[in-house]
Amino acid sequence: MTSFPIDLGAYQRISLDAANPTLTDEQRSALKANIQLCRDAIVFFTATGAARGVGGHTGGPYDTVPEVVILDALFRGAGEKYVPVFFDEAGHRVATQYLMSVLNGDMPAEQLMRYREAGQKLPGHPELGLTPGVKFSSGRLGHMWPYVNGVAMANPGKTVFCLGSDGSQQEGNDAEAARFAVAHHVNVKLLIDDNDVTIAGHPSSYMGGYSVKKTLEGHGLTVFEGDGEDIDSLYANICKAINTPGPVAVINKRAMAVGIEGIEGSTHGHDVISVKAAISYLEAKGHTAAVEILNGISPSPNPYEFIGSSKTTGANRNTFGDAMVEVLGEMDEATRKASVLVVDSDLEGSCGLAQIRKAYPEIFVSGGIQERGNLSAAAGFGMEKGKQGVFATFAAFLEMCISEITMARLNYSNLLCHFSHSGIDDMADNTCHFGLNNFFADNGLDDGYETRLYFPADPNQMKACVKTVFPNPGLRFIFSTRSKVPMILDADGNEMFGGDYTFTPGKDEVIREGTAGYIVTFGDSVYRALDAVERLKQEGIDVGLINKATLNVVDEEMMAKIGKAPFVLVTEAFNRKTGLGSRFGSWLLERGYTPKFAYLGTHEEGCGGLWEQYPHQGIDPTGIMAKVKELVG
Repeated sequence: MTSFPIDLGAYQRISLDAANPTLTDEQRSALKANIQLCRDAIVFFTATGAARGVGGHTGGPYDTVPEVVILDALFRGAGEKYVPVFFDEAGHRVATQYLMSVLNGDMPAEQLMRYREAGQKLPGHPELGLTPGVKFSSGRLGHMWPYVNGVAMANPGKTVFCLGSDGSQQEGNDAEAARFAVAHHVNVKLLIDDNDVTIAGHPSSYMGGYSVKKTLEGHGLTVFEGDGEDIDSLYANICKAINTPGPVAVINKRAMAVGIEGIEGSTHGHDVISVKAAISYLEAKGHTAAVEILNGISPSPNPYEFIGSSKTTGANRNTFGDAMVEVLGEMDEATRKASVLVVDSDLEGSCGLAQIRKAYPEIFVSGGIQERGNLSAAAGFGMEKGKQGVFATFAAFLEMCISEITMARLNYSNLLCHFSHSGIDDMADNTCHFGLNNFFADNGLDDGYETRLYFPADPNQMKACVKTVFPNPGLRFIFSTRSKVPMILDADGNEMFGGDYTFTPGKDEVIREGTAGYIVTFGDSVYRALDAVERLKQEGIDVGLINKATLNVVDEEMMAKIGKAPFVLVTEAFNRKTGLGSRFGSWLLERGYTPKFAYLGTHEEGCGGLWEQYPHQGIDPTGIMAKVKELVG
């Protein structure tokens, strides 16, 4: 393996004592050298993710290096006084955890160059037990502080730190954690990177009145605020926090990705640095070997050639927004403004809402990073007959909104939700960002207010689905993947959902007929299952394929058809415990049908990478074909 091109052995392992809040010249010099070394390393190895096409996040871990190297020196100086873990409530700052694992000797530096690559145990959020040296799983944004409160209470007499951000502080979890910490005198210290940047914008612009400092003071915390790039001030504030009993927040003001030309202060810093920007940065720092390595890395696309679907692909998550713009464009301006409210949760570019904001800004709200409150606001708008609330975020966050979904149902809201990044495809962020438990949205009673779950198979069907279900009353959930998907083709090679196709809620669709048995699936599993079906037919196994785009409604006519087949196999990217397969067998039995039955789904922790997640779970065409052959004997 190529050696890591930046000498991490130059890291100076100094010790600091919080009883002495003033740095000596030697300590200051060592900290500054460590900061530069670590920032250079983070720019380089996160850029390998950009070069490989697996993405990543550079700005967050780059920003918080000063805090981290100070903590590292404090832990070394008096380890018995602290819980020596860099707990971080912004999980996308995982590069920090990987770098510190290397500096602590838990894995070789060369491993960093496989950042987010499939099978390399370096996913986009830290996962305890997966990566050597990683000491906690961060989960999703804002989930760590409440947890760290408990860690602190389990370690009386010790100080516990939690790295935070102005983005994660928008989550309701942190408001609860703050009240708990103050009420119970928890000795937790928050080090908050306040850079006024989130994925979709600047909190100072889209969230007027929001102040991290005033919010935390209002909860009763002691708060120190300063310049995060002034090492003397930062160290003094951290020492004051340590020497002040109970919960304390140190808010560190700085520009996002300070010092990186073309990225500093911009939303681009939130995601992975581009290879071009990284090369410019590294060349200026004299890291020519790092530049050569970056120039030698290229993406690894899926070599598998799928049959039964088009070569061209499209992003359903963006098609949702395009279709919504078309639907909204058919309304007159007064009706549109009076009857529709679209609420974003800082993911407008990822969920298709950016198109709506650009076309019709008067009905669009940038709600910030507070999914539960945003969903409820959209639902409340849709309480009145004739009004529609529209909400979108990642499917992984659906689990956070179950109570709010129940409230929307109890209040007979008209609410259309788009949950993108459903399933596991293209998910280098890995297990905590898998959108697996989408059936949780259908948590009402049989006689409750109507709830419908839809997962279109391709952009053609997504467009048709949005146009059909938008004006409907009730709760409607439309799911899409992060990955692009091809168009489903019929047996003659034409686009199955193109032309004058209209979407019919509740009706399953025959993609291919078959006599040996049927595969039932939906979403991005359709084109993979179709490939398996076509190949099985070539081998003489005449398998049929059913697209169940309405997930939670039994199509009695289709059930009667496939219930008499020799076998039924459900395959999906959802959780095997909670997905379609976990209930489809019961639906068959309740109707007196007894085909051989099996179901495939996501059942293991992720492996990182992008398309590699599917074969890792055994739900790719190869896995589907193997299960079919097992069923037919």
